[in-house]
Amino acid sequence: MFGVKEAEVAELVRSVAGADLDRGGIEERFARAAWSGISEPGDSVAGELVATLGAPMALTALIDRWTPGAFLERLGSSNLSAGDIQTAVDRWMPRLEPGRTIVALRQAARFGARLRVPGDESWPAPLDDLGAYAPLALWTRGTEQALASLGRSISLVGARAATGYGEHVTMEASAGLVDRGYAIVSGAAYGIDGMAHRAALASHGMTVAFLAGGVDRFYPSGHDALLGRIVEHGMVISELPCGSQPTRWRFLQRNRLIAAASLATMVIEAGWRSGSLNTAHHALSLSRPVGAVPGPVTSAASAGCHKLIRDSLVTCVTSAEEMAELAPLDAHITRAGDEPASPRGDTSSASRNPTTARVVDALSSRSPRQASDIATRSGLSIGDVRAELGRMLLDGAVREGERGWTRRTESSEKRGQS
Repeated sequence: MFGVKEAEVAELVRSVAGADLDRGGIEERFARAAWSGISEPGDSVAGELVATLGAPMALTALIDRWTPGAFLERLGSSNLSAGDIQTAVDRWMPRLEPGRTIVALRQAARFGARLRVPGDESWPAPLDDLGAYAPLALWTRGTEQALASLGRSISLVGARAATGYGEHVTMEASAGLVDRGYAIVSGAAYGIDGMAHRAALASHGMTVAFLAGGVDRFYPSGHDALLGRIVEHGMVISELPCGSQPTRWRFLQRNRLIAAASLATMVIEAGWRSGSLNTAHHALSLSRPVGAVPGPVTSAASAGCHKLIRDSLVTCVTSAEEMAELAPLDAHITRAGDEPASPRGDTSSASRNPTTARVVDALSSRSPRQASDIATRSGLSIGDVRAELGRMLLDGAVREGERGWTRRTESSEKRGQS
């Protein structure tokens, strides 16, 4: 099965699916598990191929080295071009190793993680609103009730470098929403996210954390105990297989899941370039209600919230009651349009040039890495990696040595001068 012993695949897939499956079900889950590691989160080309061809056939086509013309012939009516498909195949090929999926499945089984795919009874349907940008699979750890709670959830997001004011507002909002029957969704980061989860747990409510890496390695490490409690009483979710490391690019893509999974998103505290603004824009592109909490006009930590309010993009909210008004549990939530808008990013340089961000994430300032290794880590084609490294070399952002490429930093420059 896909170049791996069928008996081994069947045993591993059944162990993480939590159910007995026929051969078709095993193929579907193994293929989606493989795609979750081959493509980066939010890869719309992978999303369209899997949705149209089916995950098993799409994976077989990749293994059999179909030409772009063969893909287009099977796709029929599609907005994809031969160039789009060839570029995507080039970035997927460095990761096309069935053994990687076997390792991820073994790690998932070891940590008691579950693999969920579209069509499962427990699959969170709101994520399908992302269309071609929807996750191909979800890896989860936690209670089964947590997934059902997403249908009555509100996401609370904000700055990592939160102020005392921001944490106090978050605590009151999270506890107040739990008292009103809502579940709390966030990203388990330091600051606002962590406080949102803690307050929900302290109020004996349900909380769900979306991670930017595998569910087997909690990040940040300082929230190891908090994430352990979330697994006990709620759930941690990732679209990346076990063993995957979080990167800045993956944090930005993770934000679209936080926005899509919830009835509404509340930005408690956000600086001018906060990633929370990225989450707010994802929610807006999906026609989800968005609220922002105002802060002191002198506080840089609230500058992003004030910008959202000033631009009339969101509703100004100051309490759990006002947040609940944006997404009443007894109301019918309508979502405009059949075709989701392309997820919007924040205004940071990383989101303006995602290729650069992914290459930077894949580089080390100390350990030289070859272009092929950088391609595998970043999910880009070797050609794109080499072109980007060339541009970064001209800008002085990287250094090329006999053993490979390293990222230049201020500290590495000082070491080189000493």
